[in-house]
Amino acid sequence: MDDTETLLFPSDDTQDADGAGRKLPSNLEAEAAFLGAVLIDNRVIEELRTPIRPHHFFEPLHERIYEKILKTVDLNRTASPVTLRPQFEGDPALAELGGPSYLAKLTANGAGLLAPYELAQQIYDLALLRELVSVGRGLVEGALDTSDDVQPMDRIAEAEADLFKVAEGAETGNEAASFRDAALTAIKLAEAAMNSGGGLSGKTTGLESLNRKVSGLHDSDLIILAGRPGMGKTALATNIAFNCAEAHLNWQQDGGEINSGAPAAFFSLEMSADQLATRILAEQAEISSEALRSGKMTRGDFQKLSFASQRLAELPLFIDDTPALTIAALRNRARRLKRRHDIGLIVVDYLQLLQGSGRANDNRVNEISEISRGLKTLAKELGVPVLALSQLSRAVEQREDKRPMLSDLRESGSIEQDADMVWFVYRDDYYLEATRPDFPTETSSPEAVEKYRAWEEKYEELKNKASVNVAKQRHGSTGNVPLLFQSEYTKFTSPNLKDYSDWGFD
Repeated sequence: MDDTETLLFPSDDTQDADGAGRKLPSNLEAEAAFLGAVLIDNRVIEELRTPIRPHHFFEPLHERIYEKILKTVDLNRTASPVTLRPQFEGDPALAELGGPSYLAKLTANGAGLLAPYELAQQIYDLALLRELVSVGRGLVEGALDTSDDVQPMDRIAEAEADLFKVAEGAETGNEAASFRDAALTAIKLAEAAMNSGGGLSGKTTGLESLNRKVSGLHDSDLIILAGRPGMGKTALATNIAFNCAEAHLNWQQDGGEINSGAPAAFFSLEMSADQLATRILAEQAEISSEALRSGKMTRGDFQKLSFASQRLAELPLFIDDTPALTIAALRNRARRLKRRHDIGLIVVDYLQLLQGSGRANDNRVNEISEISRGLKTLAKELGVPVLALSQLSRAVEQREDKRPMLSDLRESGSIEQDADMVWFVYRDDYYLEATRPDFPTETSSPEAVEKYRAWEEKYEELKNKASVNVAKQRHGSTGNVPLLFQSEYTKFTSPNLKDYSDWGFD
């Protein structure tokens, strides 16, 4: 057996091994056959379905050969044993195998042309397995490090991130999409919107008026939902997460061509999981949240609650109420939920309670900017919409017109820049309630009675009416969306209006 055959059919001691002495996953024969196919016909590279890169090759010499091939082809030149020969004249590894003539031997039988794409897939799969071995080795070495500055949770987070990269093949990057592929995707979205009958091309919010304005929640989008305390931010976010998860559950149970929902993950940094579950049960059973917490329910109410809990037992809504999460930890947990449950929507309540990496903690604006960029990166990485709640500055309260604006985003940093959509939830009756005059008595003056009557008429006109101001939208127009809010159930619904002009909205 000559030197070339020794490389193509290696003995046990020619392969690297892991820490336990076992051979790492590899197939040098497949690598050589694939390189031979590429050297015979460079067009094989253009038609690869698997993104093969030089570092996917186990044998360092094969890695260098493939790297030279790619550079040559990139210069619009033909890569062949003859054209590559000058680049390997002084290569010591190639010299041991007889010199540049080894390149010609790779193409000797042309066997790789029979199945080049299958060979590429095997090379890629084996590279992922070796990467998995590397992650495991790093995890063991990190776990054995007991120095004082070691943080076990950081080790776990790093390992989860590495595992996700292996699972997704993220280290290879994404190939550029042709306009044809991008256009076909756009047409499919338009067709889905048309078939839905409601202009819905993304995940449903469960609110017809909101869907009509934004066409649903789109994959890879970061949506910021902001409002002052008491406006119902968490209630609206909970409603949307529930509606999206319920739509997916109904699709699973009833079937149909269109699945407008998805499993949802709700990261609650402010409320506990049982508090959110109480809200959802109260909303679905239409029982006052206060009555549910205090136990002041009739038997009929309890029966409705029981029915609602049974119906929602299989709801694909996952609540993580871990407090003081860092943006890195949240991303790791989201990746895990994506792997295990294929979540299609992430809700974060709320953005300002997340923590940055620690490098920007001396500057809160920079830290918030890091967090908003991290959420946008997460949306793109997992290919899901991320709905993040945000506080507003107190500047709103100082104005006569309390309707929020983009400049009111608290510690905004790059929130507005990173967001694909910004929504502001607003309720006139909340501020009107704060101006309630004293209830008139028998001794009250006619002016006091009239003042209360005028206030009462105005309150009845505005009661339960809410709006979402879509202040920024990359995909469409901005404007106000009317909603109804039942405060006793913390439930938002769409008004039954064909024409929103009665509300003064477009």
